Order: sequence, then structure tokens, then C-alpha cells
Amino acid sequence: MAKITIYSALDLRDGFYQILMRESDIPLTAGLKNSPATFNRCVTHLLRSVRDFAPSYFNDVFVHSRGVNGKTEVEVHKEHLRKLLGLMRNYKLYANLKKCIFGASEIPILGCLVGKNGELRQFLGLATYLCKYVENYAGKIRPLSQLLKKEAEWKWTAECQQAFDAVKQGLTEAPILAVADQDRPFHVVCDASDFAIGCALMQHDHEGRDRVVYYQSRQLKPAERNYPVHDTGFLP
Repeated sequence: MAKITIYSALDLRDGFYQILMRESDIPLTAGLKNSPATFNRCVTHLLRSVRDFAPSYFNDVFVHSRGVNGKTEVEVHKEHLRKLLGLMRNYKLYANLKKCIFGASEIPILGCLVGKNGELRQFLGLATYLCKYVENYAGKIRPLSQLLKKEAEWKWTAECQQAFDAVKQGLTEAPILAVADQDRPFHVVCDASDFAIGCALMQHDHEGRDRVVYYQSRQLKPAERNYPVHDTGFLP
């Protein structure tokens, strides 16, 4: 989506309930863990011919366009939407019009706004989706998230570059998360700073080594920053 200036986002109504099945089988789907994944695989397969400009993620479809062959971005975007909506009509995929966005300069993707000036938001959107793999993620991204605040002056400092490099390193290097062993006890390691809290769910492996199963962290709310450090460690 780099250097794109026009976007649309479509919300597919009712998720996996759109998958056709016998009416008598519908109650049997309650609680199925693979239902969202099945729906995601179905939509990805049905819309595979337009995934270059309309990738899907579960019940969301994100359309992005740029001008080509003398056509403007708006003209190309209309063509892309026409192709996508034609496929949805053929395969009876229904959208929730109230949640759809058309022809916007930015759209929400995985909790972050992506737009024509949103390279940092794009990076943080991806990184946040993978944050369970990064120790103290919320603390590491603080210099970057500060740049996205309203009224914030855009100034890429050495601290921002260090934060950017630290997140990339955390996503590409060890430690690798271990698969949880339900037959072994778990323990939690917590940490807190003046602006973030974090924890790691850990287990001892069969050789007695500490292995990380999951990382979790978040930035402190303004009121929470007034707490003593020994109290912030107990925040949820």
C-alpha cells in the first residue's frame, strides 16, 4: 500500500455465518475454534483474483488504488471497486454498508490508521499485530507512538531510530516463543517503567531452562503514570 492516496474498506456482514450450510447443522457450529479461520480461508480463495489491490483479512477487505496508464487514482479505484463488488455479488458475500468506507484518504487496519502519509502507522500496525513476540513492546515503541499524536511535531530523532531498530530486531531475532506445555507449571515475570508495563508468561522446559511462551505489554494511561513503580507492576 506504499504511496497510495485513495482507500476503501468493506466489512463483511456476520462473518462465518455467511458460509452456506444445512439449516440443521447451524447449531453445531457454536463454539467451533476454527470457524473464523475457515471463513478467512474461504474469502481469501473467492477474492484471490483481486488480492493485488483488495486483500482481505477475516471479515475485512481493504481496497487501495494508484493512477496508471493515464487514469487518475479515482478512476482506477472505481474500476477496482466494480471488480470486487462483482465478485461479491457472484459469490453472495454481503457487506455491512454502515461499516464500509469508500474513497477515503485513510482507513483503519488492525487498529491503526493507514493513509497516504501513514508509513509509520503501517509499520506499527503490523508490529502491534505481532507484539506478543517482542519483549516490552509498548515501552520500545513509545518514541514512535508519540509522533502520531495530534499536535505532535514530526521530528525523527536518534531515539526514534533506536526504537524503530529495536522493534525490528525483536521481530526477527531470538528468543523464539515456546509452545505451551499444559502439563508443566507456568510463571509470570512482570516489569514496569515510568511509561509502560509488561510481563512474560514463562515455563521451564524439560532441561530446566526458562522459555518464554507469551509477551504482553502496554503504555501507561496519564493517571497511572503518577503511581509508584512498585504499584504499576500490579496493574492489569
